[in-house]
Amino acid sequence: MSSLVQGLIKSLAMTVLSEVGDNTFFATVILAMRHPRRPVLLGCLASLSVMTVLSALVGWATPNLISHKWAHHITTLLFFVFGLWSFWDGIKDDGDDDEFAEVEAKLNAELNSDKGTTKKKSKDDDELKKQKRSFLSQFFSPIFLKAFSVTFFGEWGDKSQLATIGLAADENPFGVILGGIIGQALCTVAAVLGGKSLASRISEQIVALSGGVLFIVFGIQSFLSTVES
Repeated sequence: MSSLVQGLIKSLAMTVLSEVGDNTFFATVILAMRHPRRPVLLGCLASLSVMTVLSALVGWATPNLISHKWAHHITTLLFFVFGLWSFWDGIKDDGDDDEFAEVEAKLNAELNSDKGTTKKKSKDDDELKKQKRSFLSQFFSPIFLKAFSVTFFGEWGDKSQLATIGLAADENPFGVILGGIIGQALCTVAAVLGGKSLASRISEQIVALSGGVLFIVFGIQSFLSTVES
């Protein structure tokens, strides 16, 4: 298996299991329920793609700052740490669906603070504006910017971002970027199209435990490659 394909597969699997059911996933669901889906989808995808590329670049640059051997050892350790972290999240999860409610409450507070002096317009006017609005103008809409910022800052420092950095330091960075973007796209499309009905059916405990198994497997594989070399 080529390094590109291996990096892609690892990044894709890691991204899907890390992103499904996390705070940014729920935030995307809520935004898609309240706003037109297209600018929400574009904003979230753009934000996650930028985050994936930035994280992979940091990981790619790491072996240039320290030796590749130490970068590999650190990456191996990170996989085991993230695996135990995910197991802990899964074990302490008592099965309550309060995370969605917490994210919704936080977005409600932000929305109420942003309303200010904004005047309400009729549904007919809103529909007319949607029809007249060009595709490119979606990139500059307030909804796009809201989706971009909520997702970007929600992902900053997240476990998936740190794992992407570690993975890119040890695998082909192009494969990591491609797999990460594909995984983010799958999760974002599912959140936008699936809505609350999908979010309510996701078992955060099973996702966390599955992610823990995946990280541990990555850690064992990385450790064995060190022993063999």
